[in-house]
Amino acid sequence: MKYTTLPNTDVKVSKICLGTMTWGNQNTEADGHEQMDYALEQGVNFWDTAELYSVPATPETYGATEKIIGSWFKKTGNRDKVVLASKIAGGGDYTKHIRTGGFSKQNIIDAVEGSLKRLQTDYIDLYQLHWPNRGVNCFGVRDYPYKYSTKEAENHLEILETLQNLIQQGKIKHIGLSNETPWGTMKYMQTSEQHKLPRMSTIQNSYSLIHRGYEVGMSEVSMRENIGLLVYSPLAQGVLSGKYLDGNLPEGARGTLFPRFIARYMTEGSLKAVVEYQKIAKKHGLTLTELSLAFINQLPFVTSNIIGATKMSQLKENINSINIDLSEEILKEIEAVHSAMPNPAP
Repeated sequence: MKYTTLPNTDVKVSKICLGTMTWGNQNTEADGHEQMDYALEQGVNFWDTAELYSVPATPETYGATEKIIGSWFKKTGNRDKVVLASKIAGGGDYTKHIRTGGFSKQNIIDAVEGSLKRLQTDYIDLYQLHWPNRGVNCFGVRDYPYKYSTKEAENHLEILETLQNLIQQGKIKHIGLSNETPWGTMKYMQTSEQHKLPRMSTIQNSYSLIHRGYEVGMSEVSMRENIGLLVYSPLAQGVLSGKYLDGNLPEGARGTLFPRFIARYMTEGSLKAVVEYQKIAKKHGLTLTELSLAFINQLPFVTSNIIGATKMSQLKENINSINIDLSEEILKEIEAVHSAMPNPAP
């Protein structure tokens, strides 16, 4: 395994992060425990979860993933071997079964307390804001939704003051963002500096060979402001494994069970790009999964690559991607496809 540190901390984390959002729906508690056992054996010491998991978010499965992680901590006693990240759910209809009112002081406190209880731990190493409470271009929205531009933005000062208090209590160690924009990220940085408050260490946004929008503005923010990207959906919800090509819908696959989650990655342009990337992989003796993950692993603004799997065979392949180095020839071929078909998936 390869390691780095969370920016502006001395916390060592694996470049591969174990994603968990299927546990409690597609995966059982036993499955989750098996994945954690294997990941830790392979040197993966970084887990990512969220209070709303498993996905799709429903009242019945709220907190299910955190409970599975908590039961593993209790069973194994391995809490001190894991850098644990979780998130408070953003607002909107999708999470109205969790709470309303956005990132208010009390909501943040209640969310942290609830996660700690489910996770059976005294602290969370990295606590993230799952998505902004204003309209932004994420979750399949390509361009900025101007009609939301008049909506009041988050109270950045109150949020950071609340998180600082939780840090002082030892309940969380470091903080991060998710699904944020350059403006939102810089606003948090500015507020931290002006008021001498904790600084955001990471940002968890989607990124893949067919969705490289992060490079337009956020990659510069990452590198100049030292806020590391935690990549989610590096395989575009499985589309970049190639398993959905030619109209295939494998039994039990995420896209088969929940087609709306892969719809953004299944456009005609996206599938054409996937075919071209698959040709590159085959030419060089790689699987499309290996090519897709190895490309992300080598990016300078990436702190960790969040992989997820429903099957152990997938987990093993995903983790092993850290051992694959892409040649200059391969990188040039990838860039040629990207130049011809830039960011086909929003």
